[in-house]
Amino acid sequence: MGKISVVGIGPGDESMMTIQARSVLTKCDTIVGYKAYIDLVRSLFPGKEMIESSMGQERERCRLCISLARSDKSVALICSGDAGIYGMASPMLEECAAADFDEVEIVPGVTSALSGAAMLGAPVGHDLCIISLSDILTPWEVIEKRLRCAAEGDYCIAIYNPASHSRPDHLKRACNILMEILPPDRVCGYARNVGREGSESKICTLSELSGIDADMFTTVFIGNRDTMQAGGRMITKRIYG
Repeated sequence: MGKISVVGIGPGDESMMTIQARSVLTKCDTIVGYKAYIDLVRSLFPGKEMIESSMGQERERCRLCISLARSDKSVALICSGDAGIYGMASPMLEECAAADFDEVEIVPGVTSALSGAAMLGAPVGHDLCIISLSDILTPWEVIEKRLRCAAEGDYCIAIYNPASHSRPDHLKRACNILMEILPPDRVCGYARNVGREGSESKICTLSELSGIDADMFTTVFIGNRDTMQAGGRMITKRIYG
């Protein structure tokens, strides 16, 4: 019997991949993943068997990994960032439970709430809430409720998947919801293409944030009441209040 490792490869740059993740990918027989993620690791592991598939085929990838592992292969299922935060750990463990297969491990990676934050300074120095604006798997009504609750709780907020071609106005809608509770001059920021070519970051206000040209490779940060801009960095104090 083989084994499955669900591996978070980080934001994309090989220097930001954890030692554990690289070790697992070096030792495994086969790497399985979404095509864009396979492209990120292909040159790092030449000669390795790699199986790629399209977006939306997550469950199929999980079942393929179980099949390969049952044929005595060591399989790594990769995802960007962390394996557990909007990654493949959850569906893989669900499929393994349904198939009565328990030779599976989860290998964490650096998620963009951390790597993007580092580009801006220290925007998540206190309690943090992570919210995705993608309504493919979560109804927009639930996303709205979570945005309001995070604002009422005065969390630092990291927003994933702020916009795409099919939902270009989601970030603007989210900012308008937040500004029902938070001041428009709240310190915010965003990081784009973290750990990849064309990476950039910028500090702005909440009202300015609503007008940025965001995409799926952008991570957005909304500060709490103690977040400030100093020395060109976005800083959330460790001591609240």
